[in-house]
Amino acid sequence: MKILIMTSSGEPLNSIRPEAEIFLGLHRGGHPVTIMTGRKNVYWDRWVEAGIEMIDYEPAKRLGFTDVKFMRNWLKEHPVDVAYLFNNKAICNTAFAARGLPVKLVAYRGQTGNIYWYDPSCYLTILHPRLDGVSCVSNAVRDDLRKHLMKPQKAVTVYKGHDLEWYQDSPADLSFLNLPAHAFVVGCTANNRPRKGVPVLVEAMGLLPADAEIHLLLIGKGMDAPELLEQINASPAADKIHRLGFRNDAPALTAACDCTVLPAVKREGLPKTVIESMVYEVPAITTDTGGSAELMIDGESGFVVPPHDPAAIADRIMRLFTNQELAESMGKAGRVRIDEHFHVNQSIEKTREWFQSLTA
Repeated sequence: MKILIMTSSGEPLNSIRPEAEIFLGLHRGGHPVTIMTGRKNVYWDRWVEAGIEMIDYEPAKRLGFTDVKFMRNWLKEHPVDVAYLFNNKAICNTAFAARGLPVKLVAYRGQTGNIYWYDPSCYLTILHPRLDGVSCVSNAVRDDLRKHLMKPQKAVTVYKGHDLEWYQDSPADLSFLNLPAHAFVVGCTANNRPRKGVPVLVEAMGLLPADAEIHLLLIGKGMDAPELLEQINASPAADKIHRLGFRNDAPALTAACDCTVLPAVKREGLPKTVIESMVYEVPAITTDTGGSAELMIDGESGFVVPPHDPAAIADRIMRLFTNQELAESMGKAGRVRIDEHFHVNQSIEKTREWFQSLTA
């Protein structure tokens, strides 16, 4: 089974690693793999060393005559059984290029939402009738997509698996924050966009007892937004909310926390920040939106709360703050949960089986 993969080149290592290791796993399993991506892809050298054929190419436009012509000529000269497409430019150009050719086209879908029956651009990408299947990163993403597909069975779930060995960061030294001794540290790693729900978490901090030394670290871009600053300054917990902004050592900061919260209000796929927290045995609190809730068993390997519910977030933080034994057991259970149910080897095997079913 010959496989062509088209993926973006600008993703950081932590983001691309799960899918990159799937590509390596398919290749090691005896399936010839060719990868089209930019030379600056952080995995380029690793793929070359593994013997994967690499082509320095990324479509320039979402739909361009030059890109379609290039892809059609390539597919004719290098027949493959499956073309796995990881972005809209790859989907659109390859779908037109593959007209009349026997190659199976599959796409990747990483989040819920942003699909509308009245939007023509959706039918050029994720709803393109030429697609034979869509790999969804969670059941929630799969079910959301199936509502829009003429053939719902095209959408399948393939969790983006991980490996505990990838996470070797030592907990960061938080002394630069001058926190009180024995402070309980809550981490939130997210770029401050409306769907991430950071204001909901800030509101939750204001509901905690004033005498509880619970401090919040806001890690990510956009934490200096004027409306967020205004909310923080008005909060009774203002002096316990620390805006760290974008950090390259975000995983190490997560490992140094006592718990983490992802207060997203919509459109999550399978959030990496929650996975990192669970791997580092830091109990995670997440909202029931997208695939977040699939990562854990509520009350055992993490807490799941409704979106837009600061009171529920505050309640779960207090449960962990007042019960160290619960926090420790939940953290350990979270690490086991990722290892047993979201391992990269499971993703490789599920992808292989799916591709073989399409080409049978």
